[in-house]
Amino acid sequence: MSHPLISRNADLRRLQDGGFEVGIVNSHLVISGVPYVNHAMEVRSGVLISDLTLAGDQTLPPTNHVAYFMGEEPCDSAGRPLTKLLLTGQPPYPVSPDLVAQHWFSSKPVPPARYENYYEKMTTYAAALSGHAEVINPSATARTFRLVESSDNDVFRYHDTASSRAGISALAEKLRVGSVAIVGAGGTGAYILDFLAKTPAAEIHLFDGDTFLQHNAFRSPGAAHEEELAAQMSKVEYLANRYSPMRRGIIPHAESIDQGNMSQLVDMSFVFLAIDSGPAKAPIMRYLEDHHIPFVDVGMGLYLAEDKVGGVIRTTFSSDESQSRAHARARISTGEAGPAEYNTNIQIAELNALNAAFAVIQYKKHVGFYSDLRNEHFSAYVLDSNTVINEDSPGD
Repeated sequence: MSHPLISRNADLRRLQDGGFEVGIVNSHLVISGVPYVNHAMEVRSGVLISDLTLAGDQTLPPTNHVAYFMGEEPCDSAGRPLTKLLLTGQPPYPVSPDLVAQHWFSSKPVPPARYENYYEKMTTYAAALSGHAEVINPSATARTFRLVESSDNDVFRYHDTASSRAGISALAEKLRVGSVAIVGAGGTGAYILDFLAKTPAAEIHLFDGDTFLQHNAFRSPGAAHEEELAAQMSKVEYLANRYSPMRRGIIPHAESIDQGNMSQLVDMSFVFLAIDSGPAKAPIMRYLEDHHIPFVDVGMGLYLAEDKVGGVIRTTFSSDESQSRAHARARISTGEAGPAEYNTNIQIAELNALNAAFAVIQYKKHVGFYSDLRNEHFSAYVLDSNTVINEDSPGD
């Protein structure tokens, strides 16, 4: 069975029907089995690659004329490098761990100086390579009519072409983890989901026992319909429905985490704690520590002074690294919180989003997506002075 996107797309299906071994890997168009000539004048088989520009299932005209090639340096039939085709001085282009292009191609078509579709782009490059191979071996052809099996197990309902256009698809694979949990689907928890939903985590579990009401709409991403508010769904059901058009694997749990159901966190690879109750956090933190599960806890301390809101946004990371657990326990309050402006002032959605952004950035540093020179496990954004305090590197 071919990739579902190919079967639904006339441009890509034309390549497949023409006998090319067509595949889709991390939102890249891949043609395997393309014959070429190496320096020793031997005919070899390589892989042609292009990023994809999509509108749903339909391809748009390619945004550039660059293609990528996995194989030895391609040459003409006399073993001379194809200098008019090769774009020299470029780094390897990783699409996935098993698909890394060593060479970049640049061949502009005649005016209007762009390829009208991917069939034109890929057949042009395939012909430029296989033509020299045919001189040595007349039976050499990229039109093998072999079917490439579908490997479409993605959580996204449409392809992440942002990563492919930026050339970071292989890097984005670091975010392809198993199950992640968000405990608390209020203002900050909802924005954590908004950011996390764009990553390829296999499952995102939402835990919250509250109902999604009108005041929640002013602290959550997007805009709720009046009908959705009238339905009085649970927060987690509302959020799961909101993001289901984009991805699979968002699993709502209309319950708060406590001693009776804490075992539901045991298989999580990472947990976000976004709840206000300090006493409720304490047993969850102990459970995550006992089961060696890394987590981020978020919190706000806001106040009203001179008719203005000030305060601090806190992000605390806890892992099995040296001293990290102890540092986190010292930073996270497990007592009852007193009255705060956060509990009454609804016009702080940007602070919820910022708190969520700090948490997700910390998570992405943990999995190796973002650079992390200081490896701090605690940060505090001070609203009044617009400063960020970073502390608690493991080993300190």
